[in-house]
Amino acid sequence: MTGWRGEIARRVRGECRPDEPLAPRTSIRVGGPADLLVRPADPADLAALLGAARQLGLPVAILGGGANTLVADAGVRGLVVRLPTDFGEERASGERLLLSAGAPIARLASRGHALGLVGAEFSAGIPGTLGGATAMNAGTRLGEMKQVISRVELATADGAGFVEAAALQLAYRHCELPPGAVVTRVECQLHPGDVAASRAAMEADVAHRRRTQPLSQPSFGSTFWNPPGRFAGQLIEAVGLKGHRIGGATFSELHANFIVNLGQATALDVLALVRLARARVEERFGIRLETEVRPLGQFAPGEV
Repeated sequence: MTGWRGEIARRVRGECRPDEPLAPRTSIRVGGPADLLVRPADPADLAALLGAARQLGLPVAILGGGANTLVADAGVRGLVVRLPTDFGEERASGERLLLSAGAPIARLASRGHALGLVGAEFSAGIPGTLGGATAMNAGTRLGEMKQVISRVELATADGAGFVEAAALQLAYRHCELPPGAVVTRVECQLHPGDVAASRAAMEADVAHRRRTQPLSQPSFGSTFWNPPGRFAGQLIEAVGLKGHRIGGATFSELHANFIVNLGQATALDVLALVRLARARVEERFGIRLETEVRPLGQFAPGEV
């Protein structure tokens, strides 16, 4: 590698992949490549990477498990950082679990159950990583990350440290991270309980979601937040868009708040569906739908 990509590769010990396709790394399987995808080896390597990016004036984007992420068809300029699943030391202390932000969300409940702890039943079946779940306060009808997060370890170009959950202003699908900060580890508070009952509740919730959501097809998960007192899927269905297709993307026939990639969807196809749903719902109900989806990359003005 040459130029700034070669310079980054010389400064970090982790894996560096130029022009790496990102669509396979997202749950909806849409989007172009990253200029440079970097998997730092450890927290010190991440600090070196962030410092180098600041010194070289490079934009940095964080890609977790790729759920709720729409990558632009033109790709992502600069650096895209993805943490390994075992990034940072994990440990348990009493009822608190300190877990890697790169770990799948399922690790929270599984590690808790192994220690006789419950309280993360809401996490059953949520795709993505713990870092991504923290950054958007992910949840289901059973609860959200806000209920279990006690503190979060953040890394910046200036170093790393813990912040208490209260400083993150956690709210419905919302978390306020400091500019340039990367979630590296998440500490969660669970509690002793009936592990068998916890597992049964999680299995029942996943079974319900399989019946009512298109979990076998590429999607973001839910596309829009539920407006207060309403359900986005019901609003989209009410304006006649359930099953509506643009290009290779469609609103699912099973659940209208899921946009599904039928195989050849582009980011523009997805955005066209988002804009159409917003316009029709606002015109009929006076409600503006807001997406749970994070745009990533080089979109044209007005596209997102």
